[in-house]
Amino acid sequence: MSLTDQFKVIIFDCYGTLADWERGIYVALQPLLARFPSSASWTRKEALLAFTEIEKDLQAKEPSLLYRDLLAKAYEAMANTLSAQADPTSTADFSAEGRAFGDSIPAWPIFPDTCDALRVLEKHYKLVILSNVDHASFAHTHAKLSGVTDSAELPTYTLPVPNPNAHWLPQTTPNSRSPFSLILTAQDTGAYKPDPQGMLAALQIIEKEFGVGKDGVLVVAQSLFHDIEPSSKLGVSTVWIDRQGACMGLETINEPPKWLRRFETLGEMAAAVETNA
Repeated sequence: MSLTDQFKVIIFDCYGTLADWERGIYVALQPLLARFPSSASWTRKEALLAFTEIEKDLQAKEPSLLYRDLLAKAYEAMANTLSAQADPTSTADFSAEGRAFGDSIPAWPIFPDTCDALRVLEKHYKLVILSNVDHASFAHTHAKLSGVTDSAELPTYTLPVPNPNAHWLPQTTPNSRSPFSLILTAQDTGAYKPDPQGMLAALQIIEKEFGVGKDGVLVVAQSLFHDIEPSSKLGVSTVWIDRQGACMGLETINEPPKWLRRFETLGEMAAAVETNA
C-alpha cells in the first residue's frame, strides 16, 4: 500500500523533523561549553545528550512551563553544574544567559528540504503540527515554514491567545500562506511529548474538524522517543525521518518501534508520495 492510499492527515513534529533544533541548540550552547574545562572538549553528541537529559526531566516535571522558559531553565541548570565543577565556591548568576538561550528558537534553521517537501505534501494531505513549543517562539518558525521573509507579515503567523476550548486552523487566517491545516503546541495541550495527552487531543480535533479517524492519520517525525514510539503505542501509523547525524530523541530507545516507512529526509518522503511509491 502506498502512503497516499490510506492516509488523509499528517501530524508533524517540528523541531528535529522540519527545523534543525540540534544545530540551533549546539550553536547557542557554544559560548557556555567553551568556558569550562569539563565541557570544552565535549563532542557535539556529548553536549546535546547532556542538554536533552536536563530538558526531558524538566518537561516531565513542569509540563505547564512555556518552552522558551523551559529552555532557559535547562540552560541555567547545565551552567550551574559546569560552574560548580570548575569552582565549588562560585556564585555566578546565569539567568540572563538562560533567557537569551530560551529566546534563540527563532534563529534555529529550517532543514533545506523542508519547505519544498511541505508544498508537495499539502497537495495530498491535511498537514498538522504537534510541537513541544510555545506560541511566541513558534511564530517565527511558522513564518519560515510558510515561506515568509518579510518581518512585517509575522503577526499573521502568530498563534492566537490560548483557549482550552479552541484551536487554530491557520489556513482560515486571511492572506496566510501556511501549509498547515491545524497547529497545536505544548502551550495548547498542557503536555510535552512523549506524554500522550497532546496526541490524543490532536486526534480528537482532527476527527472533529476534518472527519478523519485515527486510521487515516500518519505521524511523521525524527524523534523515536518523543513521537514515533508514543504514537505507535496509541496505534497511530508512523513514518520515521531518520535525519543523518542526529542524536537527540534516539538515545533511550533499545527496541525501535515499528514504523511504516523510513526516509532520511522529508524531501525523500515527498518524492515517494509524488510518484505514489
